Amino acid sequence: MTDTNVTLALLESRKEKLEKRRSFFKNVGGISVGMVGGTFLSACGGSVKDAIAQAAQPTDIDILNFALNLEYLEAQFYSYAVFGTGLAASLTGGTGTQGAVTGGRAVAFKDPLVAQYAKEIAQDEIAHVGFLRAALGSAAVAQPAIDIGGTDPNGAFSNAARAAGLVGPGVAFDPYASDENFLLGAFIFEDVGVTAYKGASPLITNKTFLEAAAGILAAEAYHAGIVRTVLYTKGLTAPTLRTAATAISNARDSLDGSTDVDQGIVNATDSTVSNIVPLDKDGIAFSRTPGDVLNIVYLTKESVTMGGFFPRGVNGLLNMSSAYV
Repeated sequence: MTDTNVTLALLESRKEKLEKRRSFFKNVGGISVGMVGGTFLSACGGSVKDAIAQAAQPTDIDILNFALNLEYLEAQFYSYAVFGTGLAASLTGGTGTQGAVTGGRAVAFKDPLVAQYAKEIAQDEIAHVGFLRAALGSAAVAQPAIDIGGTDPNGAFSNAARAAGLVGPGVAFDPYASDENFLLGAFIFEDVGVTAYKGASPLITNKTFLEAAAGILAAEAYHAGIVRTVLYTKGLTAPTLRTAATAISNARDSLDGSTDVDQGIVNATDSTVSNIVPLDKDGIAFSRTPGDVLNIVYLTKESVTMGGFFPRGVNGLLNMSSAYV
């Protein structure tokens, strides 16, 4: 059996086990978990959500599919911004409910440096989608519905920008309108992608998958570094870009818990120093749980299964944001 067949066999085996487990909880637990189980847990001081989370620990397939949902979002945004078109249909099918992309169009880049960086990142993100889909095989989830529009005042980008104080009520934020808007739109995603992969990596048990995830994490970190560096550089002559990046960072931080971990592109204690690489006191990048990541892309502090950039939620087991209200 070839290495490829071994990988596919492993994936299929894990998928079958997961489906059997899900079927068991559906048939035996389903309603009872929400009602009888809820009564039992209340008496024990627990919660239904905690019990389900403990009973259904994510498999490697669940984790890679969670990552694939995020890669769909990034790839579609960059593909439209650079090429004016979205992902090929051959890269969007799979298990779960397949959704369409709302919005997206080519950016008329004026700075050739930004244009070249954008093209490089777009190609990388499209490659990530293709790689994860190949690794997952028939277990790969379909692309969910994605909102990356820039003209709707109530669209995901506009709501994210409004949460950061970049636009007022009833005003749209268009990430395709200029080089600067594109960079701010990219800034929303890239830092989240880095923290998502770092947070998920300890949960991966298969060393081959772990190595692949580490490789994608490195690529996302390079992308985030590029976006942060260009924003900081342009901020030398347009300081509002730096303050906008700080506002976006603060908005993200307000959604994923009380701990202040997210960082802008300017040193918090010395404004004459850059902060291209957001790290803790030990020089280590921070992590986010899948739930915290979904808080940001769903644009909510609540525990929900859809919203924001994924108006109908993501596909796969890891689809609920954390509760911070």
